[in-house]
Amino acid sequence: MSVATTLDHVGLCTADLPGLIAAWERMGFCLSPRARQSGHRTPDGPVEPYGTENRCAFLRHGYVELLGLVDPALFANGLDGFLARYTGAHIIAFGIQETEGNLARLRAGGLPIPGVSWLQRPVEAGGPIARFARLPFPDAPEGRLQLIQHLTPELVWDPRWMAHTNGAEALETTILAVASPAETGARLSRLTGQPLRPDPLGGFVLTLPGAAGGAGPFSPALATHLRILPEAVLGQVLPGVTAPTLPFIAGMVIRTGDQGRAARAVLEGLPTRPAPDGLMVPPEAAGGAAVVFA
Repeated sequence: MSVATTLDHVGLCTADLPGLIAAWERMGFCLSPRARQSGHRTPDGPVEPYGTENRCAFLRHGYVELLGLVDPALFANGLDGFLARYTGAHIIAFGIQETEGNLARLRAGGLPIPGVSWLQRPVEAGGPIARFARLPFPDAPEGRLQLIQHLTPELVWDPRWMAHTNGAEALETTILAVASPAETGARLSRLTGQPLRPDPLGGFVLTLPGAAGGAGPFSPALATHLRILPEAVLGQVLPGVTAPTLPFIAGMVIRTGDQGRAARAVLEGLPTRPAPDGLMVPPEAAGGAAVVFA
């Protein structure tokens, strides 16, 4: 199927990876081990080490990546540019089931994509190598918008780091504040191959229909969403959140298995706020992007 079927992950970027890790562990997430990244700068280039490292909160459906720039002397893979704008979420990845058909679709639509971008990292120190195939939208002002195919999903969605005390199970929605929802929506519809529909607050919703196993080996066929909103209504979705600049990946909704009961207990003592979809941890306590537990 040569379209995106699911919201795969959101990535938060930082120059202070230990601080970001501490914030997410405080919210009750069990994180994968720290892993240095490497890859090809060009489709035909050699594998080389990057100056980036990550840990991830893997859910039954999708995940959240915590990505840090840990060695500025090495290739930053775009993180330095992201962090010059703000600390927080800069990556939205949509899951695909194969790359070549999607690459052909995007090229037929006029996107100058040179080829598949390959990325790899060890799942833990001395462990097996996880591999990914990516199709990034070139020079997207919103950040790293990309299609991704997991070539080794069984290695990264490991039950050892999926037992979250907050009950988190699925990355369900991402909220994006922009100056022109129509322009951004058209760009994302073109990338994913999925249609837009109007958002009740203004702007648009991009819905990914879901596919069993499409966002991890344990994932159900769950519909997931990207809300593309004008800045003026951001506070109605994420109370008190303002954009440091536009475009701004403002936050996410994470579905729990118990309607947020465990999360409310774990988050006691944090500066939480009620939001329309659940209980929200504001960006200043969550690494730069709001997290709503639904």
